[in-house]
Amino acid sequence: MLTRSANIQRLVVVRLSTGEDVLKSIQNAVTENGVRTGAVLSGVGSVSRYRVHVVETVNMPPGDVFFGEEGPYDILCITGLIIDGRVHAHITLSDTQKALGGHLEEGCRILTFGVVLIAEIAETVLTDWDRPGQL
Repeated sequence: MLTRSANIQRLVVVRLSTGEDVLKSIQNAVTENGVRTGAVLSGVGSVSRYRVHVVETVNMPPGDVFFGEEGPYDILCITGLIIDGRVHAHITLSDTQKALGGHLEEGCRILTFGVVLIAEIAETVLTDWDRPGQL
């Protein structure tokens, strides 16, 4: 296990409107704001359609299974990391019968609104695990 202290450089607030794709919007916000390393701290709102994937096997590398559905779902949480400018996010949703989630894929469409908070992390690299001082 490796741990490092890091400072939050700034907070980027992303407001999503009806019909926007959640993952594409987060990626666009990261690109437009020049975030290279960060954390998706929180996300709320609702979607009219979701698409996610989850791991399917315990073999390495694990297989993936993709699934999605149309219908109204509340966004309970969006979390993740920004690694070298790329978004790796997970989403948790609920309707009147169940809660579900997985790795966020393109195809999640905002129903009413969405808000996502992104923390830019200063002076930390998440891709170089073998170099001292890096996470």
